[in-house]
Order: sequence, then structure tokens, then C-alpha cells
Amino acid sequence: MRYGSAMPKLSRAPTRLYINPVMDSRRWDFFELRDDDIVIATFPKCGTTWTQRIVDLLVWQSPDIRPFGDISPWLDATFFNPLEEDLATLKTQTHRRYIKSHLPFDALPVWDSVKYIHVARDGRDARLSWKNHEAGFTPEFRQRIGERAMALAAQSGAPPAGPPPPPPEDQREYLLQWMDQLEAAPPDGPQGELTYFGFEGTYWRERARDNLLLVHYDDLNTDLAGEMRRISEFLEIDTPASLMPKLVEAARFATMKQGGDALFPRLKQAFDRGAERFIHQGRSGRWREVLTAEDARRYEAIARKRATPDLAEWLEWGKRAAGEPGKG
Repeated sequence: MRYGSAMPKLSRAPTRLYINPVMDSRRWDFFELRDDDIVIATFPKCGTTWTQRIVDLLVWQSPDIRPFGDISPWLDATFFNPLEEDLATLKTQTHRRYIKSHLPFDALPVWDSVKYIHVARDGRDARLSWKNHEAGFTPEFRQRIGERAMALAAQSGAPPAGPPPPPPEDQREYLLQWMDQLEAAPPDGPQGELTYFGFEGTYWRERARDNLLLVHYDDLNTDLAGEMRRISEFLEIDTPASLMPKLVEAARFATMKQGGDALFPRLKQAFDRGAERFIHQGRSGRWREVLTAEDARRYEAIARKRATPDLAEWLEWGKRAAGEPGKG
């Protein structure tokens, strides 16, 4: 494994300012990168936490439980820690650092020697996972998000918005409402908020970069050991074959769920059952149990409109069916 010894060279500055009630891309402006840093960036509920744990295991070469939720801060988040606290945490770390982000790729600075891992997931599964996620917000946490939304609206002159309403109980209704939003959304442009497909497109368009690895949630589910070897090679970490089975077992969803409170000691600040709520089911294809054939055709039509054919195929199937994401 190599460790940082020189300042990274900026390959591409951010081209999008991304600010919403939970994120602010400007927080990255104050971060001092090291040349061996790792950035794990995803659309919400697409395997961010899972991949953080995988990287944690590979960096430390140990299956021990570590509070990686604290070790690997979500730097763009505005509602957990003050920026100064996250920066201080990362500055004092002497191990190879791994940082979480939920920013689109064009809102992140890209350095030549920093490794970026992006995890994709079928949008319907990600949305169902988000339903459980937002249903578990504590009242205090929901209020904080609402207050932030109102402050941003006041700054921009937009109509004030309060806390997000509770999601519909019915899963199909929840997905259909999301499809309504996708159909009604303006075209994904170079600034502001993005749809799920627009967000994923920012990574897909830059997939030729040697320091960007695309991973799919379904492939993690199907071949965790193979994907962990792939990630280890990308990170230039020489993981012994004799150790890998122990790391794979520690990265399994059930193992993570069992040790959730130790892995994420602060989650009870935001979720009604802490890690039990946050680390939910980890299954792929749940949307097939919810949507009708007509609903599925409607979603496919949205995907054809919002994404290129190769991106749409990758998002639904991963490399098992769509193949390795092409370079170039």
C-alpha cells in the first residue's frame, strides 16, 4: 500500500454548486487532500455505508469493528458535525483516509492521485430504501431539516418549505409518487438539483478516469468476495488471500447489522432505532414485489428519456448483465 507524500494535482475543478437542506458542496473547499485519499460517493441509499465498511476493512486489513461512521465523515453534510470538527478529525488521522460524499461527481473536485469509488443501484430499490430511511427520522431531526430548508428558501426568495412530510405507507404509492416527480422534473442541467438519473449521469460521463471505479449494489450482493478483490486492486492494496475471507465475512450485510450500534454510535441522534433502522434489508429487486408490469414499463420509459441506453442498463443490472462499465 502507498501512503500520501505529495499534494494531489487538481485534474478538474467542480463545475456545479450543490446546496440543499442537507448538503453543501462548498465544504470541500476547505479540505486539505492527501494523495492517497479515498472518496466514496453515491446517490443516497445506493450502498454508501456498505462500501465505507468494505474500504474500512481493506484499509485496516482487519475484520475488527471500528466506528467508521465517525472515522469516515460525510464531509458535505450540514446537519451532523460542524465543518471544523470534520476537518479536525480528518487532519489528525495518520491512516489512509476514506471520506463519504453524496454529491454528484461534477460538484466534487477531482484530484489526479485521489481514488473515487461510486456505487450505483436500481433507482426503484434505492427509493424503497429511502422510504424506510425517512420514515425513521426522529422528530428533532426532521425539524432540523425543515429549519434548514426554510433558511435556504429565505436566502433564495423561494416559498418557505417546512419539514418533509411523512411518506405514504403504501410502497407502490410511494414509488408512483416518485415517478410522478421524475416525469415532472425539468431537464437535468449544469446547475442545481438533479434527478436520480441526472445524478448518476455525472459519474457515468466521467467513467473513463483511471481513478474512478464504478461498483453496482447488485454485484456486491451477488459476488461480495469478487467485488472486494476488485476494490482492493483499485485501491492498490495487496490483501493476502488468506485474510480476504475474514474481511468478506465482516462486510456481509447481516454481520454489519449485528454490530450496527458499535459501527455507528451516533445514529440514534437521527433515527428512531439507530443502526437497526439505518441498516435495513440490503436486498436487490424488492421493487418487483411492489410494482405491476405496467408500472415497470412506465419506469423504463422514464429511464429512456432521462438516461442514455448504456447508463440505464447499467443502473438496472450492474456488470452481471450490462458488463464492465466501458472506459471512454
